Amino acid sequence: MRKTSDYVLAGLFTAGGVLLMVENLLADGDSGLAHPVSSTSWVILPVFLLATVPILWRRRNILAVIGVTVAAMALHVVAFGWLTRCGVGLPLAAALAYAVARFAGGARNQAVGLAGVAALIVVTLVRDSSIGGLPGGLEVGLPAAALFYGIGFAVQNRVAKKQLVTA
Repeated sequence: MRKTSDYVLAGLFTAGGVLLMVENLLADGDSGLAHPVSSTSWVILPVFLLATVPILWRRRNILAVIGVTVAAMALHVVAFGWLTRCGVGLPLAAALAYAVARFAGGARNQAVGLAGVAALIVVTLVRDSSIGGLPGGLEVGLPAAALFYGIGFAVQNRVAKKQLVTA
C-alpha cells in the first residue's frame, strides 16, 4: 500500500534528478567542476530517472527497489561517464537506507539491503564530476546512510512496540 509520502518522496527525487541532469547539460566546459562533463546528450535525463522513480515501491519490496536503482545508476555511469550525480544519488542512498531499516524485515534482508545501499553510494560517486570520484564523497555518503538507517531502525522499533501494545 503506497502512502502520500511515497509519492512525495519519489516526486522530490525525480524533480531533483531532472534539475541535476539539466545542470549537467548546461555545465558543458564548466571549469568549476573537478572533472569535465563527459556527455551532453539529453538521454542522460530519462536514464537517470530510472534510478529515482523506483523508490515509489519501497514499501512493497525494498530489496528489488535497491537492485533496480543500483543497476540504473550503474547503466547511467557506464553510458554517460563523468557527470554530477551525488546531489541526488547520495540523498537517495540515505532514503533507501532508512527504508531498509523500516521495510526489509529480518537480519539477512537488512544486510543485503545495506550492501546494496553501499553499492549505490560507490556507483554514484565513481564518476562524479563535482567531487572528482570516490574518496571525497564516501566521507559524506556512508555516514549519511548510516545515520538514516539508524533513524529508520528507531522508527521501526517504535512502530513494533506500538503494535505489541495494541495487539
